[in-house]
Amino acid sequence: MLDLLRPSDHCFDDFISPMINFVFFEDPRTVTELRPIFVNHWVPNTIGNNIPAGGSVQLYAAQVRVALTERLSVIATKDGFIVDNSEGSLAGLLDDGWADVSAGLKYNLLRDPCSGTIVSTGFTYEMPVGSSDALQGQGDGEFNIFLTGGQRLWDGNAHVLSSVGYRLPTDSSLQSSAIHWSNHFDVRLTDKIYVFTELAWWHWTDDASQGSALGVAGHDLFNLRSNDVAGNDLVTQNVGMRYKPNGHIETGIAYEFPLTGFQDVTESRLMVDMILRY
Repeated sequence: MLDLLRPSDHCFDDFISPMINFVFFEDPRTVTELRPIFVNHWVPNTIGNNIPAGGSVQLYAAQVRVALTERLSVIATKDGFIVDNSEGSLAGLLDDGWADVSAGLKYNLLRDPCSGTIVSTGFTYEMPVGSSDALQGQGDGEFNIFLTGGQRLWDGNAHVLSSVGYRLPTDSSLQSSAIHWSNHFDVRLTDKIYVFTELAWWHWTDDASQGSALGVAGHDLFNLRSNDVAGNDLVTQNVGMRYKPNGHIETGIAYEFPLTGFQDVTESRLMVDMILRY
């Protein structure tokens, strides 16, 4: 089976993968990996236009990336099962169900192992195949176009990653459009342990014209039918730790919280993942 797969690029094994904005913040490296993910997402007691909410939502998912050539890879960044433990009016809108599926291609534009510089671009298409009960399967799907890069610092004892992308639905009357910018900084404490912090900024550029006056859109996991989110800005930060015993395994935990007064649907979030890399 492994003979059919192309190995990951291990010239950047001192890097770790980002965790914030996990559907859209793409690792710039060309890798072949399986990444199980668990997210516990707490919802504010009031969201949008004074809608009673609260409680939490869980996601059980797995991302897959497969290197096709030295520079080109297939990426599957969104899937999984959503478990609803929300409260208030949100409990009547959201229920358990399958998430939509996103997949696409990533191409490495710049790769310099000596300087530790790497830049890639790509796109994904989110197929509206999820459960409507889980507020998935909206519209005709959406594209995400992105540019992502990383730089080694301090002889590999620190790293920065940054990614910018544009979320573009095929039917803008049913889903909103947004720009997202994600940033990562880590420091390696030992050969196997990293600490990091990350920032994600979302700016909504267009409403879903046939949506409701919800005042929130859902950012990474959801794209709600809301007609009054254009111009909103959301900034979140996380702090976390990764354990990476070798170039084939890494696991991490991160706690995320909003920095802006506008929280969208995020009170806070705990994320745990494991990466099995070929």
